[in-house]
Formats: sequence, structure tokens, C-alpha cells
Amino acid sequence: MAVIQTEYYSVSMCGFISFAAVLPVDLPPTAKLPPRYAGGPWPTLYLLHGYSGARNDWLRNSRIETLAAQYGIAVIMPEGGNRFWVDNPETGISSGRLLGEELITVTRAMFNLSDRREDTLIGGLSMGGYGAIRNGLKYHDTFSTILAFSSALITTAYANGDFDKATEMGVPSGYYRHVFGPKEQVPGSDMDPAALAGKCLGKNAPALFMACGSEDFLFSRNLELHDALVAMGYPHEWWVEPGVHDFDFWNRAISAGLAWWDRQRNSAKEGTP
Repeated sequence: MAVIQTEYYSVSMCGFISFAAVLPVDLPPTAKLPPRYAGGPWPTLYLLHGYSGARNDWLRNSRIETLAAQYGIAVIMPEGGNRFWVDNPETGISSGRLLGEELITVTRAMFNLSDRREDTLIGGLSMGGYGAIRNGLKYHDTFSTILAFSSALITTAYANGDFDKATEMGVPSGYYRHVFGPKEQVPGSDMDPAALAGKCLGKNAPALFMACGSEDFLFSRNLELHDALVAMGYPHEWWVEPGVHDFDFWNRAISAGLAWWDRQRNSAKEGTP
């Protein structure tokens, strides 16, 4: 495996940003499985950190290198700050456009990544789970698969005025006004995951894997979106196991999510003449 730390000037973010890349170019000495795409171009997972996190969280705390080798997939982990991976017209910092457009172009120019939609995934935990769902759905012509873990699906609660004081995420309500804008403008906008999902139906709707621990403080928020997706007929995998908001659960969840993606991919290949 190759692990690369780099930075570049981002127009979307109005400054230099950094990201980590895991590339399955070879095998670690202890690996038991050969890489499936040793020479590339590789399928690619754009994997997002959570609130107060950083690009190396997945590297430090998860099995992502082993999983990248097992499935022959490249993993790109950008630094995003606490911006919820959305665009802010007041500051000109566009974290959503970074993921859906710019970072795709930049990383494909840097590395031997597949440019096919069916090989392009987005995933994340907590704030990054929200970012994966929001941007995976918004840029559904780019991403074929979304892997969302313990997603911070808080826009509905914010729009309903549930954040007058401290919130589940431990930040003041003013933070949400800065990130999402006026709460009355959120429902039905591109900040609203359920609304985005509805618009995707019948239009290249990405495959969606949603996972949340049954004891997670965000479980009810995830269940709410799951129920909304069921009601509108949006196909998705709803994966629940005992667990809280930590890497013990996220390690299990990303292993399950990538195994699910691999099964979906193999089924699609078998169905191809």
C-alpha cells in the first residue's frame, strides 16, 4: 500500500487544502489477499471525517488500509474543517463543490483512478456521513454509491427550531445559522437530504448504505431519514448494530459497507451480458 499526504491550492476552498490518499499499488508483507487492480485504474472512495476531526482520523483509527488492499480500492481523505461539507455563499468557501467537482478532477489527474461513475464512491462518519449523503445525492451523476456512518442528519431539527441552545453536536445554534443559513430556507433545499433523495429517484439515484449504532445519540436522526426513504421508495441498505458514536462501531460499519458495495458490484457484473 502507498499512503500519500499532500496539498494543493483549492479554488473551491479559497486556499490550500490537504488530503491523504491510500493507493493499493502493492501489498503489505502480512497481506493475505492480492490486490484486484494492482495497476489501476482503481475504484475510489472519497472518505470524510467528522466534526472536530481531520483527514487522518480514518488512517489512525480504522482498518482502511487493509480494506483498501482487500477490495483494490483507492481512498481519498480530504481535510474539511467544521463546515459540514456544504457551500457557504457568504464566505465563498464551497466544501460541497470541492467534493462533487474539484477534488474529483484533481485526484484523477494526480493518480490512476477510474473515471467511471460506477467506480466512484463517497462515504463518511458523523458530520462526514451527512456530507456523504448530501453530496452523493447532489452530485448523483458523479457518485454511484454512498456509505454513511452515524450521520449527523441535523438539518430537519435545525429547521424545526430544535437548536435554541447547545445541540447534540455540542455547538451553539449560531454555528448552524452560519453553516446552513436561515432555518426557514433549509427544507426542500440542497441542504435537505430527504428532498435531495426524492429528486434523485429515477435519475441515477446512488446506491445508499446507511449505518448507525442503536445506542448512538444520533440514532433517531438516522432512523428519521431511513423512514423517509422507505416512504418515498428510495432503495437503500439500513444497517444497525449495537454501538455508540465511536470507531469501534465505525470500523465494523465500514467493513460491512465495503462488503455490501463489493457484492453489489459483483452482482452487476454477473448481470452484464
